[in-house]
Amino acid sequence: MQTGAQHRDRYTFPYPRPKSLPLTSQAHVIKTRLPSPPPDTDSLLQTVRDAVENLKAKDVVEIDVRGKSSVTDYMVIASGTSTRHVKSIADEVVRFAKNLDVMPLGVEGEREAEWVLVDLGDVVVHVMLPRVREFYALERLWTVGDQPPEGMDEYGNDDGANAYASEDDDHERY
Repeated sequence: MQTGAQHRDRYTFPYPRPKSLPLTSQAHVIKTRLPSPPPDTDSLLQTVRDAVENLKAKDVVEIDVRGKSSVTDYMVIASGTSTRHVKSIADEVVRFAKNLDVMPLGVEGEREAEWVLVDLGDVVVHVMLPRVREFYALERLWTVGDQPPEGMDEYGNDDGANAYASEDDDHERY
């Protein structure tokens, strides 16, 4: 009669069980090569502009987030017309960055390709489908407080309107 271990070995391992590797084996190390010196932010931003323009991305917006985020200096947000277009734009950004000898720190969302993020360090690129972009409204999120909306003063009042007008004045205007 076979024991459980012998039975398992017989059906799971038709070949002899591999011997364990010695504990002194070398660990696999992932090496990243940083360009020396790294490209300045302006040239990296121009490279991203060229990449998204090359594949005709829609509604490209650059947001300066210095002082608002410690993660990056600029965010570039662009739209693609389909999931294939979104993925192609992101791939083009990576390809153009590699020409500058910059490897992305990360690329997320390529499989679904509704929103692909390419992290190039000083510049983070978001490529989205229009409906996803509208839903998450990153432009509004990262530009809140930068400048008052058109037609409003810094206090949120209509241009020329008196913030301390009486209620009777309000009724007369409407």
